Amino acid sequence: MGQELWRLSAVEIAATIRGGGISCVEAVTAAVDRMAAINGSVNAVVNDLGETALAQARHADEVVRSGVALGPLHGVPVTIKENADQRGLPTPNGIPALAEAMSPDDSPVVTNLLKAGAIVIGRTNTPEFSLRWFTDNPLHGKTLNPWDPAITPGGSTGGGAAAVALGIGAIAHGSDLGGSLRYPAYACGLATIRPSLGRVPAYNPSGADERPPTFQLMSVQGPIAREVRDVRLALAAMARGDARDPWWVPAPLEGPSPAAPIRVAVTKTPAGLSCHPAVAQAIDQAAAYLDAAGYAVEAVDPPLVAEVAESWRVLLNTDARIMLESTIRKFGSTDINAVHDGFQSAEEPRDLEGYIRAFADRTRLVRAWHVFLEDIPLVLAPVSQVPPYPQDEDLKGAERVRQMHDEQTLLYAVNLLGLPAAAVPTGLHNGAPLGVQIIGPRFREDLCLDAAQVIENGAGVLTDRLLDDS
Repeated sequence: MGQELWRLSAVEIAATIRGGGISCVEAVTAAVDRMAAINGSVNAVVNDLGETALAQARHADEVVRSGVALGPLHGVPVTIKENADQRGLPTPNGIPALAEAMSPDDSPVVTNLLKAGAIVIGRTNTPEFSLRWFTDNPLHGKTLNPWDPAITPGGSTGGGAAAVALGIGAIAHGSDLGGSLRYPAYACGLATIRPSLGRVPAYNPSGADERPPTFQLMSVQGPIAREVRDVRLALAAMARGDARDPWWVPAPLEGPSPAAPIRVAVTKTPAGLSCHPAVAQAIDQAAAYLDAAGYAVEAVDPPLVAEVAESWRVLLNTDARIMLESTIRKFGSTDINAVHDGFQSAEEPRDLEGYIRAFADRTRLVRAWHVFLEDIPLVLAPVSQVPPYPQDEDLKGAERVRQMHDEQTLLYAVNLLGLPAAAVPTGLHNGAPLGVQIIGPRFREDLCLDAAQVIENGAGVLTDRLLDDS
């Protein structure tokens, strides 16, 4: 087992440590050695914390020997996205001007992972300002997809996704404002959950100002892993409350079972635009797995998707124009400025009256989905309506960026709604991963993950194929 410890799931590592089968030092050494061997091929981890991690693993073994109760992730190696504060380390978010901007304290999600016993082995790459579906920046360079370097690993958690896909840690921390957990999971053949707003506390002590309003309402923290069971374990650890985030809600992680059979709405034209045939086939395959497991699967488009997507673009672009644009212009590269221009052209920012009216109308859109999900609790949908993009596709001009927004409508629409959505792979198309997302009612991550587990049971753990070849 020793030479392959880095391949174990988080569930397996934690259980084997508790049972005395391996030590924390062995688990972390395997992950750190794997990082040294393979990270250079993808540039996923940009801050190697292996030496510190090994010291922490030695202490973690002393805790095991003391006989005290262990946290659910005790000894499990993880990575942290470089846009989340970690005490004494920089939070550059891909921006060279912030390369030495040290964090005074841990963010809540880091605090919670450490309290659960996880050991951080490295920090992972992001695009500048974490605002692309690609992962490249002038500070650390480009992250490659471990399946195919010609396609994006996703963004903005592309570094975390590429790392965990290759066995560099069992869990990758990430965040999701417009698909930044689900799209990297999709592109790298992984599982994830975009939690409900308020499920996982978020706050960066290094931030000089509060985030724009829509960022507060639409950005969440969460885990990416190779297996659904690890996502579930990591979510429970991350979801512990923190007074620094007033949006956090003490909601239970498990809710009552809906009436059987659980209804699932399947959509392949969420805003009136059809999916690529390979994506449509992936949805059909996932639907077949759910149907065989006893779910009531039916072709139904959820409500007002085009309006929800437009609202996300309007609100986000207006906030970005007022609160971020001057910083992007001052500190951002030519590439991120071009992408920002493309985002802005996808929906013109509104004046004060238009912004207030759009914010007020958000409630109508959220209400429509809550009513819909009361009757049909799950929505099986594309993560993206096309296979993973070629690298730098968003640098082909503003018109292409606008088209990409059309191709991703239910990816970012979920963020405006504040709902949970799991992503899970279904297979490969021309050597690149494909998958689906399962959207559920607020604070019912359990229902989303239950359905994702059924799909994984049918499709298998996709990264097993990658790791066999690496």
